[in-house]
Amino acid sequence: MAGIAETRTDQVLQQAPGGEYFPPLGPLARRLERPEVLGFLLVAPALILLIILLGYPFVQAIWLTMLDKHVGSESIFIGFGNYIELWDDPVYRWTIMNTMIFTVISVIAKIVLGLTGALILNQAFRMKNFFRGFILLPWIIPSILSALVWLWMYDDTFGVISRSLIAFGIIEEKILWLSSWGTALTSIIIVNVWRTTPFFIVSLLAALQTVPKDQYEAADMDGAGYLAQFWHVTLPNIKHVLIIITLFGTIWTMSDFNIIFVLTQGGPANTTHVFSTLAYQLAFGAGKLGQGIAVSFTMFPLLFAIIFFRLYRMRKEQS
Repeated sequence: MAGIAETRTDQVLQQAPGGEYFPPLGPLARRLERPEVLGFLLVAPALILLIILLGYPFVQAIWLTMLDKHVGSESIFIGFGNYIELWDDPVYRWTIMNTMIFTVISVIAKIVLGLTGALILNQAFRMKNFFRGFILLPWIIPSILSALVWLWMYDDTFGVISRSLIAFGIIEEKILWLSSWGTALTSIIIVNVWRTTPFFIVSLLAALQTVPKDQYEAADMDGAGYLAQFWHVTLPNIKHVLIIITLFGTIWTMSDFNIIFVLTQGGPANTTHVFSTLAYQLAFGAGKLGQGIAVSFTMFPLLFAIIFFRLYRMRKEQS
C-alpha cells in the first residue's frame, strides 16, 4: 500500500504543473484573488497602524478642543468656546499675523537662496563636492544646539554680531536684537532661513542634475541667453520638485517651535509668538489644555488648503 501511495504522489507531483490535479477555487478564494480585494488586504495592516497611531490621537485632540480642560480639574463641554475665546484674545490675533509674516518671508527667502545656491553648486569648479557636503552643516546640526549658538550671537553684552558691526564701523552702539518686536522677529527669520536653506539647495541641486543637457544646447543654438534658458528650460524641468519642497518648507516653517522658543519664548511681551509657541504656553504654561490644542488646530485648515491647492494644480498641469 505504501508503494502505491508513493507512486500516486509522484504522479501528482509530476502532473501538478499542468493544473489537472488542482482543486477548483471556492467563492472565497475567487474573491481574494481579485486585485482590489487582495490589494486592500495587503495594505490593511499599515492602514490599521496609521488609524491607531494617528487617527485616534487626532480625533481625541478634536474632542479636547471642545472642552474647558484645565490641568487638575474636571473638564466641561463648551463646544466652540475655546475658539471664540481665542479670537477675542489680542495675543492670538497678533500670533496669526506673526505666523503669516514669519512663514511667507522665510519660505520666499529659502526659495531664492536655495535656487541660487543650487545653480552655483551645479557649475563645474574645484572642490565642488566638498562645498556640496559643507552646505549641509546647518541642516545636520540639531536645531536646539544651533538656536543656542545664535542666542549667544544675539546677546546684548557678549554677542558677536553687535561687536563685529561696531568693529567695522557699521553701527555705533549695540543693537538689542531680541528686545523689540521688529528686530526679534527678523532675528528669528534669519535663523530659520539659515537652518533650512540647505535642504532647498540640495533638493534643487538634485533636480538640476536631471535636466537634459541637449535642451540647453538647443536653446543655445536658438540664441537664448542665460536668463532665457533659466526661464524656459531650467524652471519647467524642476517645477514639480520646487513645488514639493515649497510645500514641505511651508509646513516646517509654520510649525517651527525650537528656534523661536529658545530665542524669545514668544517675547518680548508675547509679541513674537507663533502658533506652536502660543499653544505650548497655553497648554503647559497656563494649564489650559483645551485652548492650547485649539491653537494648534487653527493651523490645520490653512495648511490643508495650501497643500490641496498646490497638489491639485500640479495634478491638473500633469493631466
